[in-house]
Amino acid sequence: MTRFATVLAASLLLCPLSSVGSPGRPSSVSSTLTTPPNSGSIAAQKGKFRDMINGKEVGSEEFDISSSGGGWLARGNVSVRSAQGPEMRITSQLQLRADGSPVHYEWTTASGSKRAGASVDFENGTATIHVQQNGGKPFTQQFFFKAPVVVILDDNLYHQYAILADLYDWSKKGVQTFSVLIPQEMMPGTVTAEALDPDNSTSKNLNRLRVRSQDLEIVLYLDGNRLERVSVPSANAEIVRQ
Repeated sequence: MTRFATVLAASLLLCPLSSVGSPGRPSSVSSTLTTPPNSGSIAAQKGKFRDMINGKEVGSEEFDISSSGGGWLARGNVSVRSAQGPEMRITSQLQLRADGSPVHYEWTTASGSKRAGASVDFENGTATIHVQQNGGKPFTQQFFFKAPVVVILDDNLYHQYAILADLYDWSKKGVQTFSVLIPQEMMPGTVTAEALDPDNSTSKNLNRLRVRSQDLEIVLYLDGNRLERVSVPSANAEIVRQ
């Protein structure tokens, strides 16, 4: 069951990710990409996104992905506005090894008087989540993955798609499968990613990466490793770099 239809206060990947739809026949990809991404290597970048639905801004995100202690640290601060309730604020911090495998992740959300937060520790393919909500009794849950590289794609934190694009092997192209965890939803699963022909509708000639779950398709637009835009055609949603 797809739950994306609420508002952007939910994740672009709130649909179940436990299975992947048939990827179908691979699309043709140009033999030469303009400013090819550095395949398999995380890239430092920072900036701000505007979250748009039907052409209206409903939120924003400031982020920073930087090297740290031989690995990487990705931080995000999000503000989401809703006509139905108070503004929601989300903060996140993701620690990665040099190969992109996660070490530790933590997030907090605040909306009016409601507060929630959690941390996730990764070790040998096991993700251990510790959750605290509104001062209630904390609880722990574990998820198990077959490989150490698990992509975090959490609610409203779109800079994490830049990390997914970095982990995609652009030299091989084709359909590639990634294990995924959405910590705020405590939801594991998989997505596929596939390079498409570059978008030549602008002077930047952006590279494109299509990300699919069973119920949702997202297209990433990249200038080298720099994530410029996230498009969700089925929801008329655009996440645009400022």
